[in-house]
Amino acid sequence: MMAGTPKSSLFLALSCIAAIAAVGSVFELSSGEAQLGTVVTGIILALSVPLTGLFFYAAVRDARANL
Repeated sequence: MMAGTPKSSLFLALSCIAAIAAVGSVFELSSGEAQLGTVVTGIILALSVPLTGLFFYAAVRDARANL
């Protein structure tokens, strides 16, 4: 049985968005010519990787607190 609240669902959705941004940034950087530029894409990658973990941790913590 899965326990979830709107708050944990929001955190999980934000984690997914951040993960998608990270993967997209890796592909953009590996293509050789990032559309937003190497610096901006690198910043997006550097921010999205830890945010993915933080949002996922927050989602799990909130779901466990509401079992």
